[in-house]
Amino acid sequence: MKVAVVAFDGVTPFHLSVPCLVFGATLGASLGTGAPLFDVEVCAVGKGPLQTSAGFAIATRRGLAALKDADIVVMPAWHDDCRPAPAPLLAALRQAHARGARVVGLCLGAFPLAEAGLLDGRSVATHWAAAGELARRHPHVNVNEEVLYVDEGDVLTSAGVAAGLDCCLHLLRQLCGAEVANRVSRRLLVAPHRDGGQAQFIERPVPVSGSDGRFAQVLDWVARHPQREHSIDALAERAAMSRRTFTRHFRQATGTSFKQWLLNQRMAHARSLLESSNVSVEVVAQEAGFGTALSLRQHFRTALKTSPSAYRKSFRAGVVAPA
Repeated sequence: MKVAVVAFDGVTPFHLSVPCLVFGATLGASLGTGAPLFDVEVCAVGKGPLQTSAGFAIATRRGLAALKDADIVVMPAWHDDCRPAPAPLLAALRQAHARGARVVGLCLGAFPLAEAGLLDGRSVATHWAAAGELARRHPHVNVNEEVLYVDEGDVLTSAGVAAGLDCCLHLLRQLCGAEVANRVSRRLLVAPHRDGGQAQFIERPVPVSGSDGRFAQVLDWVARHPQREHSIDALAERAAMSRRTFTRHFRQATGTSFKQWLLNQRMAHARSLLESSNVSVEVVAQEAGFGTALSLRQHFRTALKTSPSAYRKSFRAGVVAPA
């Protein structure tokens, strides 16, 4: 499977490195294969060496022609002034999407995608500081300022900077399974999945207190025991907090409700069991805290648009063979 990453004059090296790290050599090293599962190629908008925002130049072997046979096309960012994209880039994005390529816009990379008309009528994420401008320029785009990334199937977009890692790991998880994504995230020393949205990172520092260590231990304990019944009152007592303080602290720390966070933990555990074990769907449901196979199937259908059995069949080997 080929991944084309679009570079441009003035690109920030970190943004450019994110899809290369997740889908490139880091993935191969994480799996111990010595070789990446994806053919990742950086292609350039324009000719000649490209200057980066860090002051050094990079050279690419191919131009936008690389998008013609790519399975995934990534716009890792765009200019800070959100300037109009050149016509050849817009045409290449449209053509790639029309023939079935998955198109990804990280951070300000949503702007060229919107300009190409690929985001009309869709829910979209971008950096919170540019969300208003994206909505103003493209009124047919539904800009969501609250989330870290949005997956619309054939088009994915993410919020700023580090959220690009979240988005790419999410896509890797879809293609290769949770265990592979977890290995890559461990090698990159980042969380395999962050709950909540970018609103929690916008001038909202969480006060550091002596209870933070105990609070983190409680969350870790819950994640390791998803099959148990967990009540906010019991967890607040374990954290030595009142229910109100625990709830407020939880929202500040995760950006989501405890109910949704617990559901995410249970889904992650169920997916891992389906990928790595032979136990029945009924046992998976019990071990992950869903109680019954019916409940597990309902949640899988809602979250992943598939069944546990179909998911296991797709990811049973741990890795989906590249197309």
